[in-house]
Amino acid sequence: MDIFNKCTSDMGPLGIYADKAHGYFSFPKLEGEIAPRMVFRGKERLTWSLNNYLGLGNHPEVRKADAEAAAKYGMAYPMGARMMSGQTKYHEQLENELAAFVGQEAGYLLNYGYQGMVSIIDSMVNRKDVIVYDSEAHACILDGMRLHIGKRFVYPHNNMEKLELQLTHAQKLVEQTGGGILVITEGVYGMSGDLGKLDKIVELKKKFNFRLLVDDAHGFGTMGKTGAGTGEHFGVQKDIDIYFATFAKAMAGIGAFVASKKEVIKYLAYNMRSQIYAKSLPMPMVMGALKRLDMIRNDSSFKDNLWKIVDALQSGLKAKGLDIGVTESPVTPVMLYGEIPEATQITVDLRENYGIFCSIVTYPVVPKGVILLRIIPTAVHTLEDVEYTVNAFAEVKKKLENNKYSKTEFADWQS
Repeated sequence: MDIFNKCTSDMGPLGIYADKAHGYFSFPKLEGEIAPRMVFRGKERLTWSLNNYLGLGNHPEVRKADAEAAAKYGMAYPMGARMMSGQTKYHEQLENELAAFVGQEAGYLLNYGYQGMVSIIDSMVNRKDVIVYDSEAHACILDGMRLHIGKRFVYPHNNMEKLELQLTHAQKLVEQTGGGILVITEGVYGMSGDLGKLDKIVELKKKFNFRLLVDDAHGFGTMGKTGAGTGEHFGVQKDIDIYFATFAKAMAGIGAFVASKKEVIKYLAYNMRSQIYAKSLPMPMVMGALKRLDMIRNDSSFKDNLWKIVDALQSGLKAKGLDIGVTESPVTPVMLYGEIPEATQITVDLRENYGIFCSIVTYPVVPKGVILLRIIPTAVHTLEDVEYTVNAFAEVKKKLENNKYSKTEFADWQS
């Protein structure tokens, strides 16, 4: 059998819709300046799908810093991997400042969040160790655990009683193997918007011996008094053993970082294969990240504006009877109930008739029968944007309930 056969016979749970979805529902092209209004298929749309929480993606000071760094250093410098020839004082400066901001002793830059998390897990555990993780962990966490040849236990999302049970099992196992326990959770869950119960998990340290790894991709810059993350929000930042965040959300950039005790970061720097064998993060991204971090630390208006929009949006949606689940973060899911063909028609209706572009999520990412419209508010949206969107979503919900969308026919967006 030719290994290429699967490319046409089994496209996977998402790929089976490629012919009908590509270019509109999947791989859409948003054009123009990064802003609440961008162009999709030649028309301006009110956009709620950019992970640009603090509005830094197109901020003049950020663009100036990026451009100046690119002009001074180019995109190639430093040349080579960090360990061999890609080290600079600015990489070290950024690491130190990030670690201090999130209350850790040391930090290390990662080229990408996804590959970074995979490599952190791969480096931190061996066959004697046990991983205990939340059932709704991000794909990067799941892929990192696939490299783990030891045992792992999953607990139902945010169920502390089940977590304690799994820790009991893990503790018995490591008493036999001589290994340790790594608990992995997220700070903010990117689909539901709810928070990992970091305070409750930390409390379990009094009963069990484990280390805690937190993926705070959506919490960094948005949660806590200073924006230092979900741990700061709960008052347990100092109890996080390994803190991870990406630049792709609040920082509106590329890259990520991990922060922990000095000895842990030194160990990771010498053992994370995805960083040892990869080119160093280019200087414009490093200098740009330094600028973004400086703005986050010294100007609370970015986070304040974000939460003004978040509060107006979420309270407005709830007032209209829309289900936004249990979100406690800027991530705002609007849950409707119907079939995948209905989801495609809702998407087209929102984009073509209401001029609203937001991400649509269906099975297998969410349970069958759920249509999740994920709204990502930003500091640069306006209260007028919020009011218009809330009213539009209320109308769409009413149409769905009145069977205005077909349960069997995919929307023909190409007509």
